[in-house]
Amino acid sequence: MVDWLTSPGLTPYETAVAEMEARAAAIAAGQAGEAIWLVEHPPLYTAGTSARPEDLTEPGRFPVHVTKRGGQYTYHGPGQRVAYVMLDVGARGRDVRQFVQNLEDWVIATLGEFNVKGEKREGRVGVWVVRDDKPPLPDGTAREDKIAAIGIRLRRWVSFHGLSINVEPDLSHFGGIVPCGIRDHGVTSLVDLGLPVTMGDVDVALKKTFADHFGPVA
Repeated sequence: MVDWLTSPGLTPYETAVAEMEARAAAIAAGQAGEAIWLVEHPPLYTAGTSARPEDLTEPGRFPVHVTKRGGQYTYHGPGQRVAYVMLDVGARGRDVRQFVQNLEDWVIATLGEFNVKGEKREGRVGVWVVRDDKPPLPDGTAREDKIAAIGIRLRRWVSFHGLSINVEPDLSHFGGIVPCGIRDHGVTSLVDLGLPVTMGDVDVALKKTFADHFGPVA
């Protein structure tokens, strides 16, 4: 059974990292069960292992936290649901690629609870929505906005870090970075798509759809 934890208010990023690392170590040692931890953070940028300096376009805007999760620059802030995923990937087949795909599928199923069609794209980790309501790109292809980001780290085959879903963040805050290094597409949120969705609604949907991809929830 996977423990489901939710923290009220805004959790400092340093606190979250320290607690994630402690829980992941305890899971690896057989001293704690797996967990999903739902938080919100104050406005900040994180730099993953593939982050490029030129993608931080406004260095002084918000605090920047260098992290050893995979990926590039991401934004976290109020109105964004962050789900930290502390799961035993070793006991789940040791297939990291499949694990990331399962995370993406979990997000897609969660968005489907609100009749939003989330999609995966080759070479672009995360979940995307096609914006037929926006002008196409110069090459004529449809514009796509990112609604969820994914970045994990493994230690002794236990995952930590995880995913974020844009519920109702201030989308202008993404302007200080090139999110995930992708310049041709933008970002969106459930509220930006015209849906009056609350954080609590998203939490219910995440929990409802989780078991189909990872097993029962405590």
